[in-house]
Order: sequence, then structure tokens, then C-alpha cells
Amino acid sequence: MEAGLFVPVFAKYENQINVFSEFLDDLPDTEDPVWVLGQSYHVKTEKSELLSDVCSRFWFTYRRKFSPIGGTGPSSDTGWGCMLRCGQMILAQALVCSHLGRTWRWVSEEDQPTEYQRILHCFLDRKDSCYSIHQMAQMGVGEGKSVGEWYGPNTVAQVLRKLTLFDDWSSLAVYVSMDNTVVIEDIKKQCHQEARSSRCICGGVEVPPSGESSSGHKLTDDREQRQAPSPVSHSQRYSQQHSQHSLDWRPLLLLIPLRMGINNINPIYIQALKECFKMPQSCGVLGGKPNLAYYFIGFIDDELIYLDPHTTQSAVDSETDLGVDDQSYHCQRSPHRMKITSLDPSVALGFFCKSEEDFDSWCNQVQQEILKRRNLRMFELVEKHPSHWPPFVPPTKPEVQTTGAEFIESTDKLFESEEEFEILNV
Repeated sequence: MEAGLFVPVFAKYENQINVFSEFLDDLPDTEDPVWVLGQSYHVKTEKSELLSDVCSRFWFTYRRKFSPIGGTGPSSDTGWGCMLRCGQMILAQALVCSHLGRTWRWVSEEDQPTEYQRILHCFLDRKDSCYSIHQMAQMGVGEGKSVGEWYGPNTVAQVLRKLTLFDDWSSLAVYVSMDNTVVIEDIKKQCHQEARSSRCICGGVEVPPSGESSSGHKLTDDREQRQAPSPVSHSQRYSQQHSQHSLDWRPLLLLIPLRMGINNINPIYIQALKECFKMPQSCGVLGGKPNLAYYFIGFIDDELIYLDPHTTQSAVDSETDLGVDDQSYHCQRSPHRMKITSLDPSVALGFFCKSEEDFDSWCNQVQQEILKRRNLRMFELVEKHPSHWPPFVPPTKPEVQTTGAEFIESTDKLFESEEEFEILNV
């Protein structure tokens, strides 16, 4: 490294440590490890590693001054969009694990992989981004939620399940458990589906199906077409990996909505909740307090660690294909903590399984750490589809070519006949 570059790079790294040190110094005086999404850290010896991990999570918050939702709706989600933002965070974590791996780390002001930029584009506050606040709010209308209305964990899980049907780049399978029951047979049936062949529009960038060459990107909203950079690190290596996923196993985001008590969390569930954060498949937990949603990423002792979406920032206006200024999408200050006993009983557990072996391992851990050791189970894990349930049909999307917000209208008839099971009083 050139001498002139060493000082600013070191200073930047040192500043990141100092920003986080207040949180670290304020932690309980304990030898117990801090658990973050399946990784454990000892505060006294692994401060920088803990900092890097937390800062690498996508942090989605309230935004203002984005294009009005639906053309005439709100241009800010302050006061009502916190659970939607938490839903974005748990989904983004699954996409990072799928495309970049759990050990990948974000470094401020450094060039990021193409896969990272594409993930970020999917969540920009624009109507043509796959998982924007616009798409989530409008898809929520099909779940009985008006635009601007507060959501609960189960409703957001259903919205994510439907929106991922239109993301062919990731080919993610989202399974939302019903009646506190995870059915192994149904998950394997869904994850062994063949690949979809249409396209996903992410922030104006048309992402081609994997294995297909990309000579340019299609832009919507009547903007002039521009030639986009070729996906440098995506190319053949990822195409081969994704092709195998498509034939053998589609990456799984498993969401388990639960109600762990009546007005407050039942203490009998606390240890089981902690065990969930220890699992390497942990993707976090959606929850919080009444009308205050948080994205929980870990715990220390009897406190949960979470990312808080209740900060209003200006929407990032990106007219470029890639290279979004991402500083505001990573929490570079102390994450928050709260007593587990203060948690609202309505939550949604999240787990990511990249392979079938990963899912089988998760099932074994659940049997050993949660089901066999608890008198009152958080949820049930069964091998076969219950005979008294309606037949399980893996979700599919209509065979139509749509872009951006246009697909919201096309899905109204698709889902209007589905039986939805709202198990939470949120």
C-alpha cells in the first residue's frame, strides 16, 4: 500500500471502531458471548469483528421525498412503514447470504461487488424496484392493509412471499408457516421447483435471468435507455451456481409467524428464542413493541440487539445503473438493545437455507435445541402435510411480462382466491 493511502484508510477504520466503542463499553460486564445471526463474539477480544458484522447488515429506515406511492399516495413512510422496513432488512439479509455469503463484510467507501449493488437496487425507494416501499405497500393492499396503515409481522411475511415471485435473479423460495407449523414436505416441494424464466426490475435496472448474458439494462418510467456495465463478478461462476440451485434447490427464506404469549412474551419461550439466534441459518426476527417494529439480529444475556428503522432519512435519488451511495444503508452507530421480557409476543422468526443439506441441518437443530427440551413448544416441525389442511400448491406467478408497479395490478386476481391464515392479532 502506498504511504499516502495508509493514513486515511487506517483513520477510517479507527473511526469506525470508535463509533461503535460506546456500545461495546456499555455492554454488561459478562463473559457470555454476543450472538449475531448465528455468529458469536467475545466483547473483550473481538470488538472489531463484532463491529464489522453489525455494520454489514442492510439498515433500512423511514425515508422522505420519494415519488408518491401509487402516484398520489404518501411520499414518506414516517410513522407507518417501520415493519415494512424491517421486512426489507430480513429479506436483504437472505439475499446477502445467497449472493455474497454470511462471511461477506461491508467496508465504508470501498467498491462493492456487483451482486451487492444489485441487491441494494432492489430496495431503493422507487416504484420500479422489486422490494421498494412502493411495491410492499401496494402488495399489502391484497393483505387487507391500506397504504399508510401499520403492519404486523405475519402480514409483512405474506407480502415478502408474494413479491419474491417476481425476482428471477435470486430465485428465492419464501415459505411462511401456517398455524405455528413448519411442514418439511411442503418446503422441499417448493424449493425443488424449476427456475422461473422471466425478469426482475430492480430500481430501473432490468436484471436478466441467471445464465443469460447482459448487454444492457432496460429502464422504465419512459427514461432513455442507457448501456449498463456488464456484471463483472456475476458471470459464469454465479450462473453455474444458480443453475444448480434452480434444478436441485432454490435458496429458502423460512418465515415463522408466532404469538409467544397474550400481552407479553411468555418467559418459557425466552431460551428457545435465544437458540434461534445461535443457529447458523438465523436470518433475524421481526417484532418489537406495540406499533414499534424492530429487526432483531442477536442477543447478549437477557437483552436483544436490534436495528431500528425509526430514523427518517432523505430518499436516495439514483439515476445511475449501479454505484448507489450506500452510506445511509448501513448503521454505523450503536445498535439498540432491549430486555427480552419487553418484546411484544407477536413475532416472525427468519431462517435462510442455501442448500437442502442446510435445511436438513436446521431441522435437526430444531429437534434437538427447541422441540425436545421445551415443555411448551414455540412451533411444530412435522414431516408430512397435515391431512386436514388444504393441499399445498407451491406459489407461482402469472406468465406475463410486467415491469415495476405494473405487476401489482396483475397479481390482484392471482391472490384473491387464496386462503390466507392470519394467526396474529396485530
